[in-house]
Amino acid sequence: MNRWSRRGRKPCRRAWCCSFAIPPSSPEVTSIPHSKSRHNHKPEPFSKPSVSVPNSPQSAKSGFPIVGRIDPRRILSPGRVSPIDSDPAPAESQLRSRSFRAPSPPPPEAAAAESAAALDVRLNLRGRNGGSMVVEVDSEVLGANSEVFAGLIADCKRGGGGATMEVDNLGVFTDTIELMFEDTDRITKRLVNIGVCRSIDILEVSAGIMFTKGVQCCLKYLEAVPWTEEEEEKLRSLFTRFEFDDATAKDILGRLYLHDSVDYRPNVAQQLVWSISTCEDANARNEMKSLVKGLLCKSSVYEKNHLELSKEDLYAVCHSCLSSLISLFEEASDTIPPERLPKKDVSKPLIERIARQVDNINWLLEIMLDGQMAEDFVDIWAHQQQLLKMHDTASPMIRYELSRVSAILFVAMGTRKLQCPLEARSGLLQAWFGPMLLDFGWLQRCRKGLDMKALEEAMGQTLLTLPLKQQYVLFMEWFRHFSRHGTECPNMSKAFQIWWRRSFLRGSETYAVESR
Repeated sequence: MNRWSRRGRKPCRRAWCCSFAIPPSSPEVTSIPHSKSRHNHKPEPFSKPSVSVPNSPQSAKSGFPIVGRIDPRRILSPGRVSPIDSDPAPAESQLRSRSFRAPSPPPPEAAAAESAAALDVRLNLRGRNGGSMVVEVDSEVLGANSEVFAGLIADCKRGGGGATMEVDNLGVFTDTIELMFEDTDRITKRLVNIGVCRSIDILEVSAGIMFTKGVQCCLKYLEAVPWTEEEEEKLRSLFTRFEFDDATAKDILGRLYLHDSVDYRPNVAQQLVWSISTCEDANARNEMKSLVKGLLCKSSVYEKNHLELSKEDLYAVCHSCLSSLISLFEEASDTIPPERLPKKDVSKPLIERIARQVDNINWLLEIMLDGQMAEDFVDIWAHQQQLLKMHDTASPMIRYELSRVSAILFVAMGTRKLQCPLEARSGLLQAWFGPMLLDFGWLQRCRKGLDMKALEEAMGQTLLTLPLKQQYVLFMEWFRHFSRHGTECPNMSKAFQIWWRRSFLRGSETYAVESR
C-alpha cells in the first residue's frame, strides 16, 4: 500500500501532482545518465502515449545544473532528428559536467557503450504554458524509484513507444527526476542548496509520482529548518492535499497545527496576561504588553482562534490587580505591619509598585474597551470604597495614580467608545469626579501618555450625559474648585456654557444658541 495518497481518494496509478510554471522557451533534449554511467548515444525515437501531470504553479527556476548536462547535439528540431552517432566522442570535461556524482571517468568508448544500453526511455515533457522538453533516462532507475513511472514504462514497452507528459513546471519536474539518480546524502545536500520553497515543490512532485526516497528526504529537510510565513502557508496547502505516513510528516504537522489541545487553547491568553500583570521588570513588561495587546485586539492581523481571552479571565486578572492596589494603599497608610509584607515587595519603592498595578489595570481596561467588555468595570470602579477613603488621606504623590484609572474611563465615555447605563455613569462621576479635580495638577505634571486636552473635553461631555439636576451639582463643584485653583483644575468652560444654556434658556432660544 502506498505510504501517501491524495486526501479523500485512493491513489491512482497515473495521477500525480507536480509544481511548474515557467517552461523553457524552446524544445530541448535532456539526457539524464544512469547513476553509474555517462552517455553520448541517442536511442531510436518512440511513439508517444500522452499523460497529463497536474501540478501547483511554481517558479521554473531550478537550483540544479540541468543546462550543463544537456548535450547540444541532442536538441531536436521540429520534425527531424539530427544524427550524432558519427560525431567524435565527447571530451572528459563534458562527461564530468553531465554526471550526477562525478565518479572517476571511464574511457570514452566504454561510456558510450554503457550509455547506449542504459538510456532507453524518452520522456516528452510539455508545459501547460506552451514549453516542451525531451528527456532521455534509464527506465530501470525510474521504475525502481517511482511506482507511477514503473507502470508508465511498462505500458510504453508494451506499446513500443515513449511517453508524453503534460506538467505545470518543467524545471521542478526534471529536478525531481534527477534526484532519482542520487543517494540520500546527495539529495539532502541539493535540497539545502535550493532552499525551502523549491524543496516544497519537489516534495509535491515526489508525492505525486510516488518517489519514496525523495519524499523522505524532503520531509526530513523541511522539518529541520525554519520557515517563512509564505513557506508555512505553502506547506499547509500541500498537507491538505496529500497524506504522508512518514513519522517526520507528523512532526511537521505538529508545527502546522495544534492537535489534542482542547483544554490548552482557552488558557494561553490568560496565562500571558497573568504573567504580564506579575512581571516586575518595567522594560520587559511594556514590551510584552504591546505584543499581547496587538495579538488580542480586534484589528490584529493574526487569527485569534488560538488566543481568545474571555471576559471572565480578564476580570479575574483585574480583580487581582485591584486587590494588590488596595494592599499597597493600606501599606501607604501604615495599616499593614511591615513584617506582613512579602520581601520582594518591600525591596521596591512603594510609588513604583503602585504605578505598576495602575499600569496593569489601565492595560486590561484598554483590552476590555477594544473587546467592548468594559461596561462592568465602570460599576466596579465606582464602588471602590476602600480606595476612595484612602485617597483622602494618601499623599498626592501616590493618590493621583487612582485618577489615572478614572481618566481612562472618562475619555472612553466622552469619546463614545464606552456606553454604559445612567446609574453606572452617575455612580462613577459621584465617586471619582472630586478626586479627579484634586489630582488634575499632578496628572498634568506626570501625564504618562495621557492627553490632558482630550481629558478635559471628555470630562465635560461625560457630565452632560447626566440629568440636569445632577449636572448642576457637579458643575457647581467644578466652578468653585476652578475659581480657587485655576490651571490646577480641568478647564470645562465649554461644557459649563452648554449646561447653562440648557438649564436657563428655554424653547427656540435654546435651539438657536446650540445650533450656532
